[in-house]
Amino acid sequence: MRSVRFLYCLLAFSAIFYTLLPATVIADDYLVGSGDVLKIDVYDNPDLKTTVRVTNAGTIVVPLLGQVKVSGLKISDVTGKLTRLLADGYLINPQVNIFIEDFRSKKAVILGQVARPGIVEIRGTTTFLEAISKAGGLKEAAGDVATIKRISGEQQEVVIVDIKSIVEGGDLSHNIPIHDGDTIYIAKGGMCYVTGEVKNPNAYSCDKDTTVLKLIARSGGFTGKASKSSVRIVRLVDGEKKIYKDVDLHLQVQANDIIVVPESFF
Repeated sequence: MRSVRFLYCLLAFSAIFYTLLPATVIADDYLVGSGDVLKIDVYDNPDLKTTVRVTNAGTIVVPLLGQVKVSGLKISDVTGKLTRLLADGYLINPQVNIFIEDFRSKKAVILGQVARPGIVEIRGTTTFLEAISKAGGLKEAAGDVATIKRISGEQQEVVIVDIKSIVEGGDLSHNIPIHDGDTIYIAKGGMCYVTGEVKNPNAYSCDKDTTVLKLIARSGGFTGKASKSSVRIVRLVDGEKKIYKDVDLHLQVQANDIIVVPESFF
């Protein structure tokens, strides 16, 4: 990639920027999970002050309240939940403050065109650039787009990161947070990604003569659950993600396209 040197500058800036942020700002979008240590303070009620670790069941033990489920909530949501529970017959207008004293260890997988592909440990809110930095940075052959496979509930989501906009445009809005369990794939330039109901979801080389059908064939073909008439293409156009639905299988693809084969429900 032409601007790898600039990317390294951005990586350094990003690391310094997030280091200097207050802990409360860093944790704003963080989802509480088992292993996190929370420091709870209730104004003018020192007997309720406590430091607790979230259990494997996703609960904490709070004075007066007992076990409270907090896993999967933001800190602001946990604060609101404890405030409501304490106001329900225990305290008048309780003022609850919660801080994350220790983050649990989270992991993501980075594959493809990075110096050290594999598992990276992430703590707190870790951005795309920080995760790439932990993997040793991008290789020269890295393409302009990264794909992130993310499990959201029972659904699998594919997130596109426009590396080119970050590197050449300095647009840090694409420097999104990485979630626990994410798989980040950095393909070579001139690659397309096939995901969904195909036998071997992966990145494959593509050029101006490559069609959707050829890519699906390279990925092992459709599975028995595939909706062959509902194939979608996710494509970055001028930095914006566009989704083309029910595409013709003989349509020619473009570099960095993501071919999504959905499941048939009939």
